[in-house]
Amino acid sequence: MAKDSYLVGLIGSGIGPSLSPALHEREADRQGLRYVYRLIDIDALGVPPTAVGDLLRAARDLGFDGLNITHPCKQHVIGHLDALAPQAEALGAVNTVVFDDEGRTTGHNTDVTGFAASFARGLPDAPLERIVQLGAGGAGAAVAHATLNLGAGHVTVVDAVPDRAADLAASLNRHFGHGRAAHAAADRLPGLLTTADGIVHATPTGMAAHPGLPLPAELLHPGLWVAEVVYRPLETELLRTARARGCRTLDGGGMAVFQAADAFQLFTGREADAARMLADITDLTGAVGAK
Repeated sequence: MAKDSYLVGLIGSGIGPSLSPALHEREADRQGLRYVYRLIDIDALGVPPTAVGDLLRAARDLGFDGLNITHPCKQHVIGHLDALAPQAEALGAVNTVVFDDEGRTTGHNTDVTGFAASFARGLPDAPLERIVQLGAGGAGAAVAHATLNLGAGHVTVVDAVPDRAADLAASLNRHFGHGRAAHAAADRLPGLLTTADGIVHATPTGMAAHPGLPLPAELLHPGLWVAEVVYRPLETELLRTARARGCRTLDGGGMAVFQAADAFQLFTGREADAARMLADITDLTGAVGAK
């Protein structure tokens, strides 16, 4: 018989404002499931990202059915898993872990499909020839794969850690073909953004715990679209500034919903209703003033 009771959670840093518990639990309620979603915040626990393996084992021993994984643990968790789904293996980043009946762990990545679905919905006719991406961590790897899967011609990756940007660009070229990606230092942004079609922002800057802009405001111009990964707050300083300077924008809410819907299906084997979950995130962010 199919299960009707689930215990899942989220491991990450500064995740107190996360809407994942509400998104998952609301959808589970509509499907008649008993579903508990717990936050496991490494900041509150006082442990480093490298402790994710210990947390994973503790969750398994406590009977969890699965875990979502977020910044800064999406890459650290890989070495502690029994298996990787092809998408997660290609990315080198995991945002969803499923426990089987024997306690074996399989890592998945629903960020790729989540961002792709959100972009296709929110910026369906956006030009994709030249993209500048800020951030090369776990979320950055996912959205870079997503934009190239959507047909982007070229992605230039910029990261505060140059080696990380170089590694991601090399990985993208291996996966999608030589010349599809490059890396650049932040001081090249003025030139890059003069001719770019859009910016994908995939760093923690703008989150409740990391306020601010990820680049100088004067580099934004009406010829750019700006796609955000951060969804708490739903309207980041980057999005406000970009709109004020004439840019088309995409908030991180759609990605949050579509990746959650895919994770829900991995945890339960039941398809989530993404349309209802999009209404949920609008309601939830409105209820808290999107702060």
